[in-house]
Amino acid sequence: MAFLPILIVFLLYFTGIPIAYALFGATLSYFTFLDHGAPVDLILQKFITSAQSFPLLAIPFFILAGSIMNYAGISGKLMKFAEVLTGHMKGGLGQVNVLLSVLMGGVSGSANADAAMQCKMLVPEMEKRGYKKATAAAITAASSAVTPVIPPGINLIVYALIASVSVGKMFMAGYIPGILMAVALMITVNIIAKKRGYMPTREKRATLGEIARQALDSIWALLFPFGIIAGLRMGVFTPSEAGAVAVVYCIIVGVFIYKNLKVSHIPAIIKETVYGTSTVVLIIIAASVFGYYMTWQMIPQQLTGLLLGITSNKYLMLLLINILLLLLGMFLEGGAALIIIAPLLVPVVTKLGVDPIHFGLIAIVNIMIGGITPPFGSMMFTCCSMTDCKLEDFIRESIPFIIAMLISLLLITYIPQISLLLPNLLY
Repeated sequence: MAFLPILIVFLLYFTGIPIAYALFGATLSYFTFLDHGAPVDLILQKFITSAQSFPLLAIPFFILAGSIMNYAGISGKLMKFAEVLTGHMKGGLGQVNVLLSVLMGGVSGSANADAAMQCKMLVPEMEKRGYKKATAAAITAASSAVTPVIPPGINLIVYALIASVSVGKMFMAGYIPGILMAVALMITVNIIAKKRGYMPTREKRATLGEIARQALDSIWALLFPFGIIAGLRMGVFTPSEAGAVAVVYCIIVGVFIYKNLKVSHIPAIIKETVYGTSTVVLIIIAASVFGYYMTWQMIPQQLTGLLLGITSNKYLMLLLINILLLLLGMFLEGGAALIIIAPLLVPVVTKLGVDPIHFGLIAIVNIMIGGITPPFGSMMFTCCSMTDCKLEDFIRESIPFIIAMLISLLLITYIPQISLLLPNLLY
């Protein structure tokens, strides 16, 4: 009976109930009908106090900053910079698509926001250049999986809060894995482009002068993530304050430098921010309440003992956890999977000597791969709906990109320094 709420969560989720309500409903039903050891009032109080967390303020601030940046025209500047760097390669627009996601990591921080933006900006142009619709959609979805791994991705903040690790260290840990994923996807695009004859968008490689001029034109967008990281590292501001600084920075750039941000954009920006924030934070709060039940029944300790009973070999355990996360990622929405699984698995991996920062990147890359796989991949549905692409065509075209990301995942899993090099150097 102690494990019944976990079963209830999955049953409610698969019947179409949002994951936040499924988590809260399962916990409340358990303490109402099955275990009277804790008053129901205490559970409701936990729901309220979970929202009263100062670090949570980083989430709405960074979502707001990303929305402002999109309306300020920063995305267009970044796309031009990406095109100057990669337009001469085979499959030029496909390469631009991937590189733009890397650059957007410091702007939007959200895979779905990146996928939606690039579906509007790049997919129509890719189709004009001869790309199949399904291929363009698959490249867009796969590249958007890189966005939340590059700071200040929202999942990096969420995991840091759940695992009680430094947000700054998580940010630094994301750079090399994100770049590794991007390189793997760019190699895949190159192979496909050679086979199908997808041409570059530029006749020749850009000169250093052209790159420098475009970098100067895009400098305000390019400085954004590095300014946040530098401020965190030097102790100028906390992660929550960094979000507030980012919002002010974006407004100044949008209004006074690029002059694209208008008063008429405010309602849409507020709507996007409220929707994005409420979705993420409600899940975090519900997960916190569900975590109270798991702590009450000592579920993490039991799972730790169970998994360690299977094997005490760190490398085999990481392989088993990767398989588990990949399977869950096929059925659970990425953020929900991260919030449910992280509290359960962090004690297991730390017991085996795996750094929780390293494990955070493993978990986040796993759920990003889940975001482009059926049956519930959120970026898969975003790209298919926005491009009017058939699901079966998308799945067929996405297979090479999923393989490329799985190879990246194995490297990130078994070479810890990929994730830990920068945090160890700077902290």
